[in-house]
Amino acid sequence: MTAVTTLNGDWTEVVAKLVDEKIASRIAAKDATIWGPEAEHEASIRLGWVDLHETSRPLLAEIEALQADLRAEGLDRIVLSGMGGSSLAPEVITRTAGVELVVLDSTDPSVVKRALDGDLSKTVIVVSSKSGGTVETDSHRRTFAKAFTDAGIDAASRIVVVTDPGSPFEQLSKDEGYRKTFLADPNIGGRYSALTAFGLVPSGLAGADIAELLDQAAEAAPALQADSTDNPALWLGAVLAASGGRDKAIITADGSDIVGFPDWAEQLIAESTGKNGTGVLPVAVEVTAPELTSDAADLTNALLADKATSSVPTALTSGSLGGQMLLWETATAVAGYLLGINPFDQPDVESAKKAARGLLDAQPEPEAAAFTEGAVEVRGSEGLLDGVDSLQGAVDALLGKLDSVGYVAVMAYLDSERDADLVAVRPALATKTGRPTTFGWGPRFLHSTGQYHKGGHPEGVYLQITGAHPVDVEIPDRPFTFGTLISAQAAGDANVLAERGRPVLRLHLTDVAAGVQQLLSLFK
Repeated sequence: MTAVTTLNGDWTEVVAKLVDEKIASRIAAKDATIWGPEAEHEASIRLGWVDLHETSRPLLAEIEALQADLRAEGLDRIVLSGMGGSSLAPEVITRTAGVELVVLDSTDPSVVKRALDGDLSKTVIVVSSKSGGTVETDSHRRTFAKAFTDAGIDAASRIVVVTDPGSPFEQLSKDEGYRKTFLADPNIGGRYSALTAFGLVPSGLAGADIAELLDQAAEAAPALQADSTDNPALWLGAVLAASGGRDKAIITADGSDIVGFPDWAEQLIAESTGKNGTGVLPVAVEVTAPELTSDAADLTNALLADKATSSVPTALTSGSLGGQMLLWETATAVAGYLLGINPFDQPDVESAKKAARGLLDAQPEPEAAAFTEGAVEVRGSEGLLDGVDSLQGAVDALLGKLDSVGYVAVMAYLDSERDADLVAVRPALATKTGRPTTFGWGPRFLHSTGQYHKGGHPEGVYLQITGAHPVDVEIPDRPFTFGTLISAQAAGDANVLAERGRPVLRLHLTDVAAGVQQLLSLFK
């Protein structure tokens, strides 16, 4: 049973208003007028997610048949190339199910090389992209196709495509004769696509019980579609959109058997609400995070848990994974209504992509470092490092820009497995500043909190961490490598933030292992 318990706040009037205006049943009926005239066109082509527990069922037989064929051929290593919603949902589904899926949602050369170094004789890659034009997934596809061919393997037989009908990628898949093409519902945005082919195909091929996932959503749907004060989505939506300056939602899973859910919810909320200078900043944290015991006036808690450890307004959610996904999607749409924004567009995601493409085309020389200390080259946005000549001074200068309702964003364009120790920087900064701190692996977060950074409340300070690439990986038929690509993505992101007046401190690790340890010592 999907449920929400609210604590330390009273949303009774808000929920009653939502019930009176029949918001839940109107969402279920795909009423595109809910979010206002400016959002109506986008909403009219983005509400297919509300009944996926019914409309996705024909996929199950296709996925099961392909999985059986692959297993019969000894192909049991599934690699997923996808970004944003195309990777986050399958990652949660498979980790919760306890089945192995190699998620490739990075352009860091060491991450790509590790995926390539697996047993290609047992490997199938699922390439998920609505258009096929996403630079990350296109680069992964090209690289794996060449690797298969170089290994004497028919590459086309090892590539499965998930895309929108009529997309250039569908045509390319036909032209190349790829193993199978799954067409997703085009009336669904990426962050709402967990129960579409984008979520189900890689998860099902990896061995997760995706029929059960749809059953769980179907069981939860009636309560989430009801115009009732018992509707948990109305309560969660009301908490997320809490007024009075509470615009940061701390998200964690304590005691839940759902693995990795906060990262999926983070993308859903940040990309849906962070625009027009407003929104809700989701902060995905560990269960011991200092934010969870904070009484800061701009925080709320949205927890997969049965208890709260602070007195801030809180929503405690419970239920199955399929039910939770539909709950949070519905609640995010409700929050968008309450905030007066369109929860289905992402106007600022493209800005960093354009900046990266410009840098790839121009191939400029790297910006000179302001100074170097140990294994760390230091750069900053205009004026940030004036009079600064030490790494500690640079960090202090950045944090000095943080105001009483601000947040810190750590953006690590590194290898999330090799450099996993770096995540300790997040709670250390949260403790040091007393402010919520997000942590994102680049370029993955560009499809998630990257939208909020540029379109949400202009309250953040940004710490970008990049690293050298002693071993690079070529991208077939492209004039750049993965190392060049991730460097351009990091520089493009920093440039866009700086152009919008956001303070950005850029730390480049010339020796990644030594640099990570240097930063950990600095932030102790």
